[in-house]
Amino acid sequence: MYTMDGSPYAPIADYALIGDCHGAALIRRDGSIDWACLKRFDAGSFFGRMLDAEHGGSFGFNVPGARSIERRYLPDTNVLETTFVTKGGTARLYDCFTMRVGGRQKPHRQLLRIVEGVSGEVDFEVRIDPRFDYGSLHPWLHHHQEEGVYTAVGGDDAVVISTDCPLVLDHDRARLSATFRVKANQRVRFSLTACPPHQMVLRHLPSRILDARLASTIRWWENWVEGGTFGGPYREQVVRSALVLKLLTCAPTGAIIAAPTTSLPESIGGARNWDYRFSWVRDSTLTLAALLTVGRGDVAHGFKLFIERATAGRVDELQIMYGCYGERRLPELELSHLSGYRDSRPVRVGNSAATQTQLDVYGELLDAAHLWSRAGNPVNAEGWRFLHALVEKAAVRWREPDQGLWESRGAPQHFVYSKAMCWLAIERGLQTAEEYGFVADRDRWRKERDEIRASIEEHGVDPKRGCFVQAYGSKEMDASLLRLPLIGFVEP
Repeated sequence: MYTMDGSPYAPIADYALIGDCHGAALIRRDGSIDWACLKRFDAGSFFGRMLDAEHGGSFGFNVPGARSIERRYLPDTNVLETTFVTKGGTARLYDCFTMRVGGRQKPHRQLLRIVEGVSGEVDFEVRIDPRFDYGSLHPWLHHHQEEGVYTAVGGDDAVVISTDCPLVLDHDRARLSATFRVKANQRVRFSLTACPPHQMVLRHLPSRILDARLASTIRWWENWVEGGTFGGPYREQVVRSALVLKLLTCAPTGAIIAAPTTSLPESIGGARNWDYRFSWVRDSTLTLAALLTVGRGDVAHGFKLFIERATAGRVDELQIMYGCYGERRLPELELSHLSGYRDSRPVRVGNSAATQTQLDVYGELLDAAHLWSRAGNPVNAEGWRFLHALVEKAAVRWREPDQGLWESRGAPQHFVYSKAMCWLAIERGLQTAEEYGFVADRDRWRKERDEIRASIEEHGVDPKRGCFVQAYGSKEMDASLLRLPLIGFVEP
């Protein structure tokens, strides 16, 4: 498929997200899965066409003669519905990662695609091109004696495909394909289950099981929404936003990832292409603020536990970001075999920003604790020890330069946002100490807080334009400073 401008790449805005709070996939408007990490968010991709249209691999459908393609999420769920209308009929495609209802059981790690006839007859062409390890490995394909069971295996990756549609194997191109027709009320199902090669379960999943998993997944997401407090005139938009944020949480650990993708460019053809499949303290606290607003404090509790484990409770060893399972080392590599989205090189995995100094992290964590407390979760003595240490660090380190919110890879600067967040760390520390009667050197903290404000007002403001600037000595504007009224540093 090619876009109107002749490019084999669809606009990034054309993609919809599905996932199971372990892994994720992006689906193009025409139903093609162009990105999928089935095992975990930061694992090698199974489909990576977004980053290389020729070599990345995809799982797509073609509907000859399609007059229109429309899609939506089923209400209050992360189940995607794509509707194809042709001269001969109408059919729907349901896409989801299947969810387990109740308990902390292991995930299915199952990508489920169900084509359903609505009226008349609709012809489909399906093509599955799995490419493991970011498109570097063409897997070995096999059709097993068990009817409707196929496998793709390579390295430490494997996918078991169960379908009621007979597939043709092209070993040279590592491709599975088929054509089929659906009539009204008829379904054709495709299940992809990720697993280690030595743990493959080679059995055909009956249609009743796959249909039941779709139904239970719909119910799982509906129940999650019902557990929140959604209302007001923009309920639909708020629910949709919350569902996206929930998709970015890592269920086993409580981490919240910044994005499910890597190397989508800041500007087409540019080199600012970073891997965001990790948990930034800053991004996570902003997410927590949003989810606490709609009554999902469980996510906040999960992230609190994640940070406690990842930092081992030691402020001196606090990082700005972690892997989604708490990893501290996130080495950055360039994948030269991939051309990148619309030839935006390099493609990167890992992120060396994990080693940067970004002083706003102290304020982010103190603000998260403040929100958590306001949501009805008192700060205990153990929690105060950690928060007290954060305030002490902010009170000392605010004078230092850092890489700032935008993770500048040049020389450290005195970024205004970083200073302001250190101010917030001390402000929140004072509020917490006063509210709970905790011991703290409040006079010294107030002195440092006031010195930060004086420093920002002297060095972080352009007197001619009457505005804050990005860094001391700079004339640059900075969108991050729009947060200053939100944290109470200035009046709106």
